[in-house]
This record gives sequence, C-alpha cells and structure tokens, in this order.
Amino acid sequence: MQTITLIALGKLNADYYAKAAAEYAKRLSAYCRLNIVELPEEPIAEKNASPAVIGKALEKEARAILAAVPKGSGLAALCVEGKQKTSEELAAYLDERAGSGAGDVAFVIGSSHGLADSVKQTASLRLSMSKMTFPRQLARVMLLEQLYRAFSINHGGKYHK
Repeated sequence: MQTITLIALGKLNADYYAKAAAEYAKRLSAYCRLNIVELPEEPIAEKNASPAVIGKALEKEARAILAAVPKGSGLAALCVEGKQKTSEELAAYLDERAGSGAGDVAFVIGSSHGLADSVKQTASLRLSMSKMTFPRQLARVMLLEQLYRAFSINHGGKYHK
C-alpha cells in the first residue's frame, strides 16, 4: 500500500478545517497509508521583514521539511510557480509512482511566506492548485480531497464524476 506523507507548516486552528481534513484522511485510509506531519512555522518578529529575514526563516523551515521527508519518497512541493494538474493527471502521477517501485510521495505545504528554493529544487514535482492564493489550512483540505479523488479514480470508484 502506497504511503502518502503530508508535511504542513502550521496547525489546523479552525475546527471546520480540522473536521474536513479528518474526514478526507479517514476516506484515504481505504487506499493508502497517510501520515500528516505538522511542523512549526518559523516566527518572524518584524512586521515588514526584509527579504533576507524571510529567506533565513524559509531556509530554517526547509531544513525541517527535508528532514521530515521519508527516505525513498518522492517530494511534491505545492507552490504558485508549480504546474497545475487535473484530477486525472494527479491520479496518473500517483499511479505511476506506485508502479515504479518507489511509490511513496511526500507533499509539502509551506508557511505563510511559501517555501524555500531549496525545497522546490529538491522536489520531483512542483504542483500548483490554482493561480489564485488560498489559506494554507484550506489548501490542506483541498489537497486531501484531491488525493482522495485521485485514488478513487485509480480504483474505479464512483466519487469522481
């Protein structure tokens, strides 16, 4: 069974996001092993922090992110400059990974400042959910839903229409 690791900076603070994420995690348990790793966002004390200060915080987060990626897992970074995929294309990506013998995938959702370039460069897939910007907590729910949809597609389920 394929293992999917979701590495997310920050916690789900809103109850409605937590409930939605838990529902999709429960549904995904029929198709994969799901591990959710929550890492703390590096605090930035300055209100209007310079790019250098933000970059330093992102690099510290990057070290924690890369350390959390399970050995042998492909890394998929959610970032605005990533490639948009249809649900079917995401399903094909997961299916290809599963069939390659190196099937496990770690998806990463960055902090409010995004992801360090070192994470994006390490990723075998840079994925964009949309040209629009979403709150990180909502992006987590959306990713879990799309993972569930992708596995449903791959297993001939009725969820995807």
